[in-house]
Amino acid sequence: MAALALVLLLAGCGGGSKSAAPPGPPPTVSQLYNNGVDALNARRFSTASDQFEQVEQNFPYSPWATHALLMQAYTAYLQNHYTSAVGTLNRYIQLHPTASDIAYAYYLRALCYYEQIGDIQRDQKDTQIAMGALQEVVNRYPDTPYATDARLKIDLCRDHLAGHEMEIGRWYEGQHLYEAAIGRFQRVVNDYQTTNHVPEALHRLVEIYMILGLKQEALRTAAVLGYNYPGSSWYALSYNDLAEHGLVKDASGKPLPAPSGGFFSRVWSSVF
Repeated sequence: MAALALVLLLAGCGGGSKSAAPPGPPPTVSQLYNNGVDALNARRFSTASDQFEQVEQNFPYSPWATHALLMQAYTAYLQNHYTSAVGTLNRYIQLHPTASDIAYAYYLRALCYYEQIGDIQRDQKDTQIAMGALQEVVNRYPDTPYATDARLKIDLCRDHLAGHEMEIGRWYEGQHLYEAAIGRFQRVVNDYQTTNHVPEALHRLVEIYMILGLKQEALRTAAVLGYNYPGSSWYALSYNDLAEHGLVKDASGKPLPAPSGGFFSRVWSSVF
């Protein structure tokens, strides 16, 4: 019985140990890369990143590795991992300055900065960094679609910075810190002339000059506002302020109504 039990025991052990199937061939570089692309399209970001990293690690001298590095950055960008994406893009730009996709690398890096811009109440350091990165795209690759989009985003950055200045200027004005407010509004007029905030900035200057009794400065600023933005609601407000103080009159000395177009060309001689 003991001998039989030992035979059965050995038979059981033998039946449970099967030789492992031989491993298949390792994935080729194209398979790894395409697996990464498929995972990215399915929004399986962790898998995509892993596949692209394997391409770079296992085939570092292959052209696929160059593309995989850029795809790692793009994968991080899609996850809003901007710091990681920028780090990878910096490495790509340093290692592959003549790559066919180098313009896109600069553009994607600029997007990473651009999408970190905060609201106008916050410090605008990120906006300045984004503008610099976008401008680099324009300077290096001016004839590409990336430069076209970068120019549009630079305009939006400038508008954002102007809005920040307006926010601070309005606060200063509300606190009766008129000199500080004037500085902010003048900066919008001088430095951000193409933004939508200039008409309000000019009106705020007229408003403050009238408060301070600086009538000639108010008139000159209103003239600029009326000449450049004759149909603006801010122009109409400034005109009404001047008219209420009897500073804008027609030939008979009567106040003019709020204009729908430019009025200074008609009445400037009567003001002086």
